[in-house]
Amino acid sequence: MSLSVAELNDRSIEVFREIIDTYIETGEPVGSRTLSRRLKHPLSPATIRNVMADLEDAGLLYAPHTSAGRMPTDAGLRYFVDGLLEIGDIKEQERAEIERRCKSSGLSIDNVLEQASSMLSGLSSCAGLVMAPKNESALKHLEFLQLAPGRAIVILISQDGNIENRVIELPESITQSVLNEAANYLSARIFGRTLAEARLMIADELREQKAHLNELTTKVVEMGIGVWAAGERGGSLIVKGQSNLLDSVTELTELDQIRTLFQALDTKETLKQLLDVSVQAEGIQIFIGAENSLFQLSGCSLIVSPYHDTKQKIIGAIGVIGPSRMNYSRIIPLVDYTAKIVGKLLR
Repeated sequence: MSLSVAELNDRSIEVFREIIDTYIETGEPVGSRTLSRRLKHPLSPATIRNVMADLEDAGLLYAPHTSAGRMPTDAGLRYFVDGLLEIGDIKEQERAEIERRCKSSGLSIDNVLEQASSMLSGLSSCAGLVMAPKNESALKHLEFLQLAPGRAIVILISQDGNIENRVIELPESITQSVLNEAANYLSARIFGRTLAEARLMIADELREQKAHLNELTTKVVEMGIGVWAAGERGGSLIVKGQSNLLDSVTELTELDQIRTLFQALDTKETLKQLLDVSVQAEGIQIFIGAENSLFQLSGCSLIVSPYHDTKQKIIGAIGVIGPSRMNYSRIIPLVDYTAKIVGKLLR
């Protein structure tokens, strides 16, 4: 049964809000005796039990055990978030920390996004995630720099001045001269083209053997252009602070749920599909528990906000994954503000 706020009387709203607040604090079922001590307007345990029974009939609460305690359902959390939640504000100290951490990460887009994800994870005590923007600007130059035998960094520069880099693993026999030859070949072909256009043209040349490159240089070319392909569809996905999710575990069943989520995060594809939906919508998006297949078995929620380029076009998304009992009033403004800072820096 679906309810509007208007259909709950003040007493029911007060009891329901107190159950949510207590559940967010403890993660435990909330009983009538606990509520009778916490309510601002005292009610007898019997009256509270009647109200809780009505809320359970409405689909907003459920009893996980045979005890008298109740917990909010996913529908109850949604009802709370959409109709009763009072959004808090970010402390000035937190605003300054977000800006400082993001700005200190340098010019690389990857560094900005990695820092934003890590920082948001730390402030929220959840897992932070960022979907990086898809590179659709015209490219200017590509360069390889050998870090050590078998490892090199690929530096990609676009014509609008963005610099991105990736570290790749290579056969140890590949020298800097081979890397230079591959970089010269790629730079000549990516200039003035988007990444997608350049990849198609280079793939055709390699397939038809028109590149006239030796075997080692061909391998480097394929790896150099291929390292960007994984994130091309909707931008690469960065997830930080997954271990924070273990801190919220209070029961073995919750541990199994978190393991299920970890497996889903490892594949990343389902999460990317979810973020693809998020970047098509303006403003904060909140996905709670069973509302999405990714969280159906894990008891988690996702709060995500898009960020924009100079033309106010949505180019990516940033957010947190945490237990469904996360502190929404604190985390929603954190995600929103971080998304605004990331968009500002990338512009």
